Parts: sequence; structure tokens; C-alpha cells
Amino acid sequence: MDKFTRKTSFEQWLSPISNNLFEEQVKTYQLNYYTKKLHMTSFLKLLLYAQLHETESLRALSDCVFSEELQNTTQLDSISFSQLGRRLNRVPTKFFQTIFLDLVTQIHEKTDFQARRKTTTPLKIIDSSTLPLNLNNHKWAKFRKTKSGVKLHLRLVFMEKGCSYPDQSVLTNANEHDRGQLEILVDDKECMYVFDRGY
Repeated sequence: MDKFTRKTSFEQWLSPISNNLFEEQVKTYQLNYYTKKLHMTSFLKLLLYAQLHETESLRALSDCVFSEELQNTTQLDSISFSQLGRRLNRVPTKFFQTIFLDLVTQIHEKTDFQARRKTTTPLKIIDSSTLPLNLNNHKWAKFRKTKSGVKLHLRLVFMEKGCSYPDQSVLTNANEHDRGQLEILVDDKECMYVFDRGY
């Protein structure tokens, strides 16, 4: 993939995020207060870059900032992985959840979900993934003698022609049983749900 294509892809990833909503959330959670270098706009661009390029760690992401393309996009000439880690720790999950739910609303509007569901039964797939964490740093998430972790419960809307997207997510401690999340994830009588025996 050449630089022109990557840059275009990167800009396409940013475009659906509402600037007004983003700025409102930044202000609500005071995320740019006392910030000298890594403002939320630059941080979000770095996170999207990391996702798009499957960057494996904050250290690897900090190394990527030496790329001219990323420096121009983020207005950063360098950033340490420890700065990225501190910034990530300050951002509440509700900030990301609000952005996520707004994107889901946009998808529903663009796919005309409400009108299409009258002619076909929407299919929603539910599953969970356990994300391991370092026990020394995340004792609050302990679920075995030597392990910590969180569990991401995800609901995926599956539509025709291979179109699918996540429309609901719940984050719990890894030791919570899947069954406890059904009340949240199964909330629409007009849909067909698919999930494994854990639920």
C-alpha cells in the first residue's frame, strides 16, 4: 500500500467522527486541561493510526511518530510511550463509548435500518472475548491466581451482502459469567439472536 492510499484511508477513518460531539466530550471530561503537548485530537488520530496499521503496542506507536506522514497529521514531532500510557489512563471509557454509539447511529441511518427491519428480521450475533492484563498492574481485574483480565461482550448486527457492524458492547471483569450480560445485549423483540452456550 503506498503513502497516498494510506493517507486517504486514514482520512476516511476520521471523517465519520462528529467534531462537535468530540469537542463536547473533551470539554465535559476536561481532557485537554493542563495539556501541553498531547491534545485529544492528536491522541485520537494516533489511536486510529494504530488500529489501521495494526500497531502492537504504545512503544511501537511512539516509534511511528517519526514518520513524516504521521507528524503532519498529528502536529507532533515525537511522543514517548509513557506519555501515551498516561494519556490513555486519563480518558474514561464513557468518552469512547459516546463516540462509538454515535457512529452506530450513523450506520443505522445510512443503511436505513429501521425501514429495512420491517421487511426482514435483523440478525444479531453475541460473543465475548477475554483480554488478558498484567496481574501486577491490574489487581482490580484479578480472575485467577496468576491472571488479570477484562471481558468484552460484543453484539454484531449482520445484514445482507456481508455488511456487519458492532452496535453494542459491555466491558466486565473477566470472571463475570456471560449469562449476566444477556439482559443488556438482548433488548429487541424483533431481532433474531445467535450466541453460544455460555450465554
